[in-house]
Amino acid sequence: MKKSALLAAPALAIAALALPAAPAAAADSWSFQAELAPVNNSTAAGSAVVHVTGQEATVTVEVAGAPALFQGAPYPHAQHIHIGGQGVCAPPTADADGDGAVSSMEGAPWTGGIGASLTTSGDTSPASAVAIDRFPAGDAYTYQRTIPVDAAMVAALQSGTAVVNVHGADPAALSAAAQAKVNPMAPDLPLASDIPVACGVLAPAQMTVPEGPADTGVETAGTTAATNGIAGAAVLGLLALGAAVGLRRRVAGGR
Repeated sequence: MKKSALLAAPALAIAALALPAAPAAAADSWSFQAELAPVNNSTAAGSAVVHVTGQEATVTVEVAGAPALFQGAPYPHAQHIHIGGQGVCAPPTADADGDGAVSSMEGAPWTGGIGASLTTSGDTSPASAVAIDRFPAGDAYTYQRTIPVDAAMVAALQSGTAVVNVHGADPAALSAAAQAKVNPMAPDLPLASDIPVACGVLAPAQMTVPEGPADTGVETAGTTAATNGIAGAAVLGLLALGAAVGLRRRVAGGR
């Protein structure tokens, strides 16, 4: 056998080490998060996380500082994901009627319409926008539920134009003019039940890169795949190199 053929095997094995590992297939899932800030002079705040997989989304909302009572009972706080607007929380200047509060209707050009009603049970479509018996209640709560999502919702999330609104203001904190009005979507309820008290824009969740030395045991899928690919190529290279050296020795001894 020619020397050039013998030398080719280790050369090919070494070249294999330089080949990048094949990337893992991208999963059909995305995560989004929002910080919920007080609006309409409220003290409510919190956070929202939406994790989408296929045609479902697991939604987690945490709220604190919201009005606690409504007509002597725990205050039910309607909460929605709005889509189709400018993708921002409505500013104070959206108060078109000058009653000192920005209602959902007044804020719609900024937040968009209701894409999903974050109810505790049953329907989650815009039809459940004022289903006050199926929303979390009280001054502080943690909500989590997996709900269906359509293409319009996914598109709004990916474009950064989906907005979370938590509703239910303290009637006593509103102006006399606002206290005299009713909820436009449920005329048997006061306007206070419609007023947003916390709002936030859902943005792609930031990936956290683990810190610390390499032996922490924390790995990402990409790192593991790349490491396994390089390790496999290294083993093949060493085997090929050993086989080539052994063959060269046998050829030389047989001369």
